[in-house]
Amino acid sequence: MCFLYEECREAHEEDVWFPVRFWADQDRERKEYVIHRYQNNGFSIVLDVNSGSVHVVDGVVYELVSVVERALAEDVSEAEKIVRLAVEATTYPEGVCREAVGEILELKEAGMLFSEDPYAAYADTLQKRETVVKAMCLHIAHDCNLACAYCFAEEGEYHGRRALMSFETGKAALDFLVKNSANRVNLEVDFFGGEPLLNWQVVKDLVAYGRSLEEPYHKKFRFTLTTNGILLDDEVQDFLNREMSNVVLSIDGRREVHDRMRPFRGGQGSYDRIIPRFVKLAESREQKNYYVRGTFTRYNLDFSKDVLHLADLGFEQISVEPVVAQDSEAYAIRQEDVPGILEEYDRLAVALLEREKAGKGVNFFHFMIDLEGGPCVAKRLSGCGSGCEYLAVTPWGDFYPCHQFVGQEQFLMGNVEEGITRTDIRDTFKSCHVYAKETCQDCFAKFYCSGGCAANSWNFHKTIFDAYGIGCELQRKRVECAIMMKAALAEAASPMKKEKTR
Repeated sequence: MCFLYEECREAHEEDVWFPVRFWADQDRERKEYVIHRYQNNGFSIVLDVNSGSVHVVDGVVYELVSVVERALAEDVSEAEKIVRLAVEATTYPEGVCREAVGEILELKEAGMLFSEDPYAAYADTLQKRETVVKAMCLHIAHDCNLACAYCFAEEGEYHGRRALMSFETGKAALDFLVKNSANRVNLEVDFFGGEPLLNWQVVKDLVAYGRSLEEPYHKKFRFTLTTNGILLDDEVQDFLNREMSNVVLSIDGRREVHDRMRPFRGGQGSYDRIIPRFVKLAESREQKNYYVRGTFTRYNLDFSKDVLHLADLGFEQISVEPVVAQDSEAYAIRQEDVPGILEEYDRLAVALLEREKAGKGVNFFHFMIDLEGGPCVAKRLSGCGSGCEYLAVTPWGDFYPCHQFVGQEQFLMGNVEEGITRTDIRDTFKSCHVYAKETCQDCFAKFYCSGGCAANSWNFHKTIFDAYGIGCELQRKRVECAIMMKAALAEAASPMKKEKTR
């Protein structure tokens, strides 16, 4: 009746998402169980949030899971009593109910349904752990050659002045990273802007300097760069392919969508300028280790067409994400837009499945999910590590928790010369995790999004211990779609299993 995706620990049709949360009194300790049931694209799916186990089930098990839920909530655990409740609550014969309830209880005993929370005790140790800086976002250029309408960086200025990072400042930032990375070998540095290619020589010099530190300090730098492509040429491409572990290429999708939001300062569109360069770069990297990264707004709520447009251009690594902006902005996504966006994600998931089955598959960032491994516990609970493991560095060497906080002086943490002078800010961010956010407690996606973006929470609630509501709704749908796609692909690969389980 059901099959299991083993121990997944990552993480609309007729279903509205409803977490079921209840407690059993055992040895006077509160035991918390959270499951999520939903149906999508013909699949009935039960997710055990705490264990991460995913079950694709038939209609009987799907319905009777809720009967077992109610029984356990009322402290009824004997199989025979639950079977009687199932017979009374449904129209299924007793034998069918007995078989289904037996399967559900077997999964419970195996820790794959109604499992206990494995992470709550660990959450208290997050703030006490040693601060190890693992990654930096170097704002190599607070300047840009485009005038993107939704740019949170104000065309690269970040609430301040235009500036380019000097080699000396970048060098001091890399020295700080090495010094504060403890025994960690792998370090990440993202060249960001504005537009990093406006300061291209310093990018190259800093990469060379970073490489010079690797052997004597037993470190390995993973450099990345985000670019709008205007200055991309063969020389830049060759260097990126040689030195950058990943490259993010900014494009929003169809020509009319892209040119509306990402024009030159004179108003001219940039689509035709960048597309040939991006296609060439993606091909030169053998369609690996890059992303075309777009933003959809209220102007293109049919964003699945933009994703498919990018796929038709030949890109195989695609990320198109919702804009985050206040309602005062005409392009901002509003609450009334959410139902349509959820349906659009469903349409996109089905379309991408069709492409995959036709041998034209792409990786869509928000539908990528690891159901067998996934991040370590600390990352699962606290996400990107902004403000403690991850820092943004301005052109003049100031530290901020991440690129989205740059220019907000209350989040200025220190600088490359003095180090972290506001340890209180660092400690506050260290204590920000899913268990510190009341909004996250009943959410089935909490171990997939790790509590969401701290900057988005601040921008909408003036605290990092909350969550951006619209973002949460979209994240939940993306998780549902991602799991459904895994189920569909597994079923397609196992026709015998399909015959047995559906």
